[in-house]
Amino acid sequence: MANATMTKFGYPGSLIREFDHWVVLLRPAQVTLGSLVLAAKGEATAFGDLPSGAHAELAAITGQIEATLKAEIQYERINYLMLMMVDPQVHFHVFPRYEGSRSIEAATVEDCGWPGPPDLKSAVALTPPALDLVRDRLMQNWLTIY
Repeated sequence: MANATMTKFGYPGSLIREFDHWVVLLRPAQVTLGSLVLAAKGEATAFGDLPSGAHAELAAITGQIEATLKAEIQYERINYLMLMMVDPQVHFHVFPRYEGSRSIEAATVEDCGWPGPPDLKSAVALTPPALDLVRDRLMQNWLTIY
């Protein structure tokens, strides 16, 4: 069952990968190409309130996220932001970071904050077909080596 945070970020349409305790969603507003939301299932609003299985599962998920985004986006750094100021359920915003811009076919996004913090206000609202294309590419090329 989806929580409000998952729904806000487009679940189930934005779903790239689902795990026992987490979902990986394509972030509708792309701060950098391949921006994701790693959202915990359930209603926990504090990281420490997640079940132990959710914490244990993070190692494999972050490894898979990083391997997939490295292969597809060729990022130079990666940022995980857990802010939860507007959307209360536990989630991370995942931003692959790079100098310049990256493209997947017609979807191109510049990292406007490089080399500083991500510039959240520069997020690009890709068209629905472009979002679908990026989501499908990440979904099809997901690396499960971890």
